[in-house]
Amino acid sequence: MANGSPQSCRHVGKLAPIMSLDFHVCNPREWTSLGSLLLESKINPNTAYQKQQDTLIVWSEAENYDLALSFQEKAGCDEIWEKICQVQGKDPSVDITQDLVDESEEERFDDMSSPGLELPSCELSRLEEIAELVASSLPSPLRREKLALALENEGYIKKLLELFHVCEDLENIEGLHHLYEIIKGIFLLNRTALFEVMFSEECIMDVIGCLEYDPSLSQPRKHREFLTKTAKFKEVIPISDPELKQKIHQTYRVQYIQDMVLPTPSVFEENMLSTLHSFIFFNKVEIVGMLQEDEKFLTDLFAQLTDEATDEEKRQELVNFLKEFCAFSQTLQPQNRDAFFKTLSSMGILPALEVILGMDDAQVRSAATDIFSYLVEYNPSMVREFVMQEAQQNDDVSKKLTEQKITNKDILLINLIIEHMICDTDPELGGAVQLMGLLRTLVDPENMLATANKTEKTEFLGFFYKHCMHVLTAPLLANTTEEKPSKDDFQTAQLLALVLELLTFCVEHHTYHIKNYIINKDILRRVLVLMASKHAFLALCALRFKRKIIGLKDEFYNRYIMKSFLFEPVVKAFLNNGSRYNLMNSAIIEMFEFIRVEDIKSLTAHVIENYWKALEDVDYVQTFKGLKLRFEQQRERQDNPKLDSMRSILRNHRYRRDARTLEDEEEMWFNTDDEDMEDGEAVVPPSDKTKNDEDIMEPISKFMERKKLKETEEKEVLLKTNLSGRQSPSFKLSLSSGTKTNLTSQSSATNLPGSPGSPGSPGSPGSPGSVSKSTSQTAAITTKGGLVGLVDYPDDDEEDDEDEDKEESLPLSKKAKLES
Repeated sequence: MANGSPQSCRHVGKLAPIMSLDFHVCNPREWTSLGSLLLESKINPNTAYQKQQDTLIVWSEAENYDLALSFQEKAGCDEIWEKICQVQGKDPSVDITQDLVDESEEERFDDMSSPGLELPSCELSRLEEIAELVASSLPSPLRREKLALALENEGYIKKLLELFHVCEDLENIEGLHHLYEIIKGIFLLNRTALFEVMFSEECIMDVIGCLEYDPSLSQPRKHREFLTKTAKFKEVIPISDPELKQKIHQTYRVQYIQDMVLPTPSVFEENMLSTLHSFIFFNKVEIVGMLQEDEKFLTDLFAQLTDEATDEEKRQELVNFLKEFCAFSQTLQPQNRDAFFKTLSSMGILPALEVILGMDDAQVRSAATDIFSYLVEYNPSMVREFVMQEAQQNDDVSKKLTEQKITNKDILLINLIIEHMICDTDPELGGAVQLMGLLRTLVDPENMLATANKTEKTEFLGFFYKHCMHVLTAPLLANTTEEKPSKDDFQTAQLLALVLELLTFCVEHHTYHIKNYIINKDILRRVLVLMASKHAFLALCALRFKRKIIGLKDEFYNRYIMKSFLFEPVVKAFLNNGSRYNLMNSAIIEMFEFIRVEDIKSLTAHVIENYWKALEDVDYVQTFKGLKLRFEQQRERQDNPKLDSMRSILRNHRYRRDARTLEDEEEMWFNTDDEDMEDGEAVVPPSDKTKNDEDIMEPISKFMERKKLKETEEKEVLLKTNLSGRQSPSFKLSLSSGTKTNLTSQSSATNLPGSPGSPGSPGSPGSPGSVSKSTSQTAAITTKGGLVGLVDYPDDDEEDDEDEDKEESLPLSKKAKLES
């Protein structure tokens, strides 16, 4: 692109599409790209050009055609701007070539000078003039207002529709094209009063007829033929109110005009049709209200829906009507929607749905499912209350029938929903996914009511686990009787994945209800059979279910897992996955890593004692070695209670992070008089004063001896950290008794297997988890003025010299004190 040439040209007007084209400047009037003409624009002396942001020139052509010229550099913009100003005789230093008169002021002036808009006489010869007048009035709000008032006051629309009949009779195509533009323009006036005239019974078909003659089409459309011959109005229940019937016809036709007749509005015209949307909306509200008030109509509707004598075609029409009726209700205000659903509930919509869902017709069941979804999304508590009442009634009936030795075959509504989900024939299980979402809403405690006298969560969940959970888990239990899934096709795997998704949700939200069910029915063992599925997504669903259980850190679950050896399927899947780095590999490692990080002792011991031989060779992550280390540290504490007691003393202040608290305690210590305590007395927390000093000092003396024997190892050990990324449990004690002696050692005084200092442990040289870091990152405990604290504060290194000076200047009695 040559220097000084415009970078792009963009049409940003209401009707023009936005586009960006590179081009070179030939002269101020023409732009070409590679020899082809892209844009030609005459510099009109009266056109207002404006320069914006130093690289943009904008102007308007015609009514709805705005242009913006963007430049790569300011110099190119200035060059073109000077040429435009030269043609118009303007000053290039000013960023606008014409004074723009405020539109509202101009219109106010016009309004004062001409109080009304005079329309041309409605004649065939003046149709073109009328069309131009309508088009020119659309850009200006005040002109649109004047035009709308003139059309209302003079009854102009009916006169135009009379001309439409004349043009059709004369086959005057040009006149019909003008009428199309005029009627379309009247729609864009966005005026309710005009719509009332246009959509009246006597005018609406003629309006649709005018809109058939789009000038951009070679042949007119046949909308009227479709509405009168193809589209048929069916009254599934006879409507006696003529006003209601007329409103339904009108709404259907206006909806047809909006969706099929009018061209798709541009982004600029969308708001100009807002009144048309509102007209349809309020019509639907009126229809719902009028039907809701007609008790006879609704009574007949539900009676025929549940009547076994109703033929299938009739029942399908009734269900489709009810579905559309519920869809219309979504337009209601919240308070009106409450009244609507209460009316349907009182008329028995839920028992009716139960009858419909039990039928064989798939289309009827699908429509019934949509109706059920409206009810659940609106008020799940209403549905829960119905199914619990239904269960109570069935229990009462069952007792009587049991006494008579008769089987009760009544099926609960919620179990019907579960069965339809399980039996969905769609290969993609679209219906099952929808039903699963509804079940999840029904069992979600977050939307359950809780009052002083009634807790919906307790009552409904008790009902659900007693009457429904066995239906939900039936396909899972039936498919996991062996070591591998008995049926492993794609559709079955999808269904079981949906069931597992809901069960996982229950584990997270239902606490003891699902816990009792899982443990008593041995559900987790059956779920883990699916780890052997050939479908990775199903195996991952099973693993996610177990991960959710482990994440609760509940010892009841943990004991159940250990007793049944339920890590075995997971370990098998991990080993079968081999060295593949995939989602299964990562998910299994993450589960074991969670156990290690959260230090779940029972599961750690179970995994190491039973599966360590299978996992010990996995060295590309340190998770399993970290679990082994955790296990050995637990065993070490069990075998050496004295060492554990010393650690507990030091641990009281080891994880202190509040610097301010540390300083306060130091201040209190320094303010203590020497006379208040005996020389050489070691200070320990009150809770530990009963401990024997020899028990505390015994491990320290062992560390002193070990330090002399392993001087070379000491330096390396201080630089190591454990697998979790936390600081290793090393500590540092400073003892002063005449001369200052420093002692540094690992906390594992006896160097037990698996301890941080032992060979092969993460803290030892050459271990996979060892990382060389500065000694400032090693967690150590130092006696500074008698108070023990961490040395990994950022400012500790800077204060080392000062601390040493303080220690030298302290009395001997204070230097000899140990604190935790």
